[in-house]
Amino acid sequence: MELPRGMKDFEATEHANIEHIRSHFKQLSSLYGFSFMDPSPIELLSVLETKSGPAIRDEIYYFKDKGDREIALRFDFTVGLTRYAASQKSMRLPAKISSFGGVFRYDEPQKGRYRYFHQWDIEVYGKPGIESEAEIIEFTSRLFDSLLLKDITIDINHRELVESYINQIFDSKNPQLVEDILRAIDKIQKKSKQEIRDEFKDRYDIDKLEKILEFSQIKGTIKEVEQTIDTTSLASWDYLKHLFESLENRGVSNVRINFGIVRGLDDYSGTVFEVFDKNSTLGALAGGGRYDSLTRAFVREDIGATGVAGGVERIILTMQEQKIISDYISDRVSVLYINDEMQKVAMSIASLLRLANIPTN
Repeated sequence: MELPRGMKDFEATEHANIEHIRSHFKQLSSLYGFSFMDPSPIELLSVLETKSGPAIRDEIYYFKDKGDREIALRFDFTVGLTRYAASQKSMRLPAKISSFGGVFRYDEPQKGRYRYFHQWDIEVYGKPGIESEAEIIEFTSRLFDSLLLKDITIDINHRELVESYINQIFDSKNPQLVEDILRAIDKIQKKSKQEIRDEFKDRYDIDKLEKILEFSQIKGTIKEVEQTIDTTSLASWDYLKHLFESLENRGVSNVRINFGIVRGLDDYSGTVFEVFDKNSTLGALAGGGRYDSLTRAFVREDIGATGVAGGVERIILTMQEQKIISDYISDRVSVLYINDEMQKVAMSIASLLRLANIPTN
């Protein structure tokens, strides 16, 4: 019997590794004052479209129920948690909420990502500000540190900065132009510059596009970026500087500016970041940022939102590649007996070991 494409059974060792991540996540989220909740796994399709529009239908599982209502399986925690937070008119702010569990995406299956997979997620709702963003990034850094992933880099960018630079170079405020150029930047990781030039040459000035592509390659510390480019005219540059000052004050050093971080920028209203392991080729292990536009879409103009989510299976693969965790369970005692007469003694010993909280077969 086969499973549907992109689905899998999580066997004992895989489940144990997921629970290992869950344990570290819940312990740290409690330490940072986050309340844990599990939002509904099923939402109205219209609610999920609030974040990404009708195009999200191509990426999710949705159907009509017996009442002829269009409903869908959650594709992340952010929408459900934000729907919940927006509906709680008397909720004390700032509200800090965490979640951990399974989500569904109708994507092409790939290494470290099936159509059903697990995510961890934290969100902060309240007055928009640098400190809530700094805390989210600090939490992210500490979580990966607790999982013994020591070569983590958190790449940070800002939506307003990128959009204003594109508008400045092209002397335009055309939203479609910005969308196309952001797509070109996103493709630079997968295509050569020449391929990107060929794709966009009939629509946009190639010299200007080249400037944007060069800009997207800039990355480094605040000081290194300021030595590379004139930042005085960059929108939100001072905001990023203050964010990095807060992170430094919190002891977070594995962060850098990366103007090439634009994936999913439409979902964010300000700061955006992604998490990478220098020793892994799996891509981003987590991503987040500020998304005040989503709370506004849920008719809550009075609260801002910032958060981060990470793919659990992808993190586990990275940990296995670095021999931090194994793909088998070994911390278990086995009590053996050589004949039937010894069975009762063996069962008694096994029970005593379990009473002492020692895993035993």
